[in-house]
Amino acid sequence: MRGRLLGALTAAALAATGLIPTGTAPAAAATGSSTGSFTVLTYNIAGLPLGLGDSDPVTNTPLIGQRLGAYDIVNVQEDFNHHAALYAHDTHPYRTATSGGAGIGDGLNTLSDHPLEDFRRVDWKDCAGTDCLTPKGFTLARVRLAEGVFVDLYNVHTNADVTDAALAARRANIEQLSDFIRTHSAGNAVIVMGDTNTRYTRTGDNIRTLAKENGLTDAWVDLVRGGTPPAQGADPLLCDPAAPADDCEVVDKILYRGNGLLDLAATRYRNDWADFLRSDGTHLSDHFPHTTAFSYALAPALRASDFFGGPHGTAFNDADDLPGTLSPRTLTLRGAARLDAVALTHADGTTLSHGGTGGTATSLTLAAGEHLTSVKLTRGQRDGRTRVFSAAFTTDRGRTLAAGTPTSDTTTFTAPAGWRIVGFTGRAGDEIDKLGVLYAPIG
Repeated sequence: MRGRLLGALTAAALAATGLIPTGTAPAAAATGSSTGSFTVLTYNIAGLPLGLGDSDPVTNTPLIGQRLGAYDIVNVQEDFNHHAALYAHDTHPYRTATSGGAGIGDGLNTLSDHPLEDFRRVDWKDCAGTDCLTPKGFTLARVRLAEGVFVDLYNVHTNADVTDAALAARRANIEQLSDFIRTHSAGNAVIVMGDTNTRYTRTGDNIRTLAKENGLTDAWVDLVRGGTPPAQGADPLLCDPAAPADDCEVVDKILYRGNGLLDLAATRYRNDWADFLRSDGTHLSDHFPHTTAFSYALAPALRASDFFGGPHGTAFNDADDLPGTLSPRTLTLRGAARLDAVALTHADGTTLSHGGTGGTATSLTLAAGEHLTSVKLTRGQRDGRTRVFSAAFTTDRGRTLAAGTPTSDTTTFTAPAGWRIVGFTGRAGDEIDKLGVLYAPIG
């Protein structure tokens, strides 16, 4: 399904966030279906300058680009000096801008049929050997699958090699990534895929840490091995270099989790090497392309709106923090020149609060049987950042609570008939940078 970018973003604005369009016309808005499916691919495309790698990127990169369109979402690694050739032969409407060739960029890019938001590149704090010659790391892009349906997509390339120094650097890479996910994707559905350079069988690797600390499932472990990873310290499950089977272990991995809004399930895992061969039978990279098909189902009693605002601050999502019995009672907003904070207290005392302490606080206590049903948001620029400038919440009895200073750039999120606002999603620091709301049925 071809997605669409939210709002009238210009090409310059997209370039500033690391996202570039290809000129493909946006498709129609989401239909509101509660289920969906999509495919992903991770592929280290060996795009190092000729002579530095084990491939022929001049010949192979255009051929790789021609094949990527079969997948909805693609993460590539080592997309360095032949990036233009890759994109020239690809048709995905949403793609990240290159960070530069080898020695300058990280080689990580995402190509997608679905819109990307809040894109970010992060360098590793630790490296060893030749990996220190270019700023490797990971990226995060929030993928919009449908209205209010988002997945945090990580693209990863950790330190290579098996020297003691390289193993230590790679373990540090995995720990850095794990800490980042816990902070910046708390409560969100997540897919991590890329060249992890790790093996479950290798005693010096800690891929299990990433999965355990973040509740991630490895698609290969789940679908090919029946849920049991290879034993650490066991002999490596090496692949036939000519025609690898799915049950051999590779360093390219796909891990995932759902959240309170989204049940995410891997339905097929495959090494797609046979689709990435030259006419003479030569592999297009020194890595194999790996794909997973996913299905998803929205929670029957919890939905989310889209987002409105900018890509700054730290992400938050109340989906996993809601009380067992949803009963919003008091809405509190803080604001002056902009919207500083939002908070919603439920009847059991649970308070969902985000933002800072600036501005003036004002509150609205709901009467029995009264429900929050819509919010009008405006946004603007402050110190070069897009932030939410104002919010005005309205109840089904026509009462309103507002804070901040409205601008002309506005949107309104309205609960579906029979539903109400029960929490928030978005991004915040000292102020509210981006805001969305969570809906639940009245009853």
